[in-house]
Amino acid sequence: MDTTVRLRHPETMEYTQLGRSGLKVSRLCLGTMNFGEQTGESDSHFIMDSAHENGINYFDTANSYGDSLGPGATEAVIGRWFEQGGQRRERTVLATKVFSDMADWPNNSKLSALNIRRALDASLMRLKTDYVDVYQFHHVDRATPWDEIWQAMETAVSQGKIIYAGSSNFAGWHIATAQAEARRRNLTGLVSEQSIYNLLSRDIELEVIPAAESNGLGIVPWSPLAGGLLSGVLGHELDGKRRLTEGVVRRLVKHRDAIEMYENLAAEVGHAPGEVGLAWLLHQPAVTAPIIGPRTRGQLDAAIRALDVKLDTETLDRLDMIFPGHRPAPEDYAW
Repeated sequence: MDTTVRLRHPETMEYTQLGRSGLKVSRLCLGTMNFGEQTGESDSHFIMDSAHENGINYFDTANSYGDSLGPGATEAVIGRWFEQGGQRRERTVLATKVFSDMADWPNNSKLSALNIRRALDASLMRLKTDYVDVYQFHHVDRATPWDEIWQAMETAVSQGKIIYAGSSNFAGWHIATAQAEARRRNLTGLVSEQSIYNLLSRDIELEVIPAAESNGLGIVPWSPLAGGLLSGVLGHELDGKRRLTEGVVRRLVKHRDAIEMYENLAAEVGHAPGEVGLAWLLHQPAVTAPIIGPRTRGQLDAAIRALDVKLDTETLDRLDMIFPGHRPAPEDYAW
């Protein structure tokens, strides 16, 4: 049976380089955290095939993803998809992460050279591939020196197991320190930083984005729709389509007036709120690709529509009024 995925590259799909690297990635990144438990394996495979059909080549996962199925379950789902062939692996820019506890025993977490070696080999086995395109530090490890971290990564690169390094949830000074230590070893260092970034969460504009831009990292936002708050929750309340979690309800109470103005603005410009929220990120010059985490093909299609949304200066200014952002530090809080 021919398992080759028949690609079509719609005019809406754009590609850009990941940070200062030569690696080309789609302007949307497929997040896979839901794959395994919330989204069954067959549906997960269907969504990944659909992503390729729409030109999305950038997939993100982590060794810890899997929920009640256990750490590593999501990587295993992706690995069985790659195993089907059809150039699925070759057409994918694969990013995974290391840091979280994978077992109840010392040296099975964080960024020691030993854990990086073990965790990478385990991820490659689950993913059924011999290399990872972007190997990302899921969190900063304050107990491990950068000399040790970069030595472990340098070894993995020389072995052909990884190509690029990235970070996630780093502060601006963490990025600067990591890059300084990499340069001292004549290494490329980090090419991307994954941070929470959306209209409701704009703290990274203070120092993370300036540090990333100065050091050649692409910003890859996670939770681009603030856990669903920017996807049209008030409209969903009215039509009964969405049952809000307790955490989302608390944030909705706090930000209800702003979200109401936001949803009204989205209606005024003729797009769904979720499309506007993603489009706003795509208009930010530091952003490479927001991470979308669809549980269904319909959610994937909705995210792809955001690529068609062009926001004019007036609309961007009104969004800034509804959800005030930050100037870079220290100008944000000093003269």
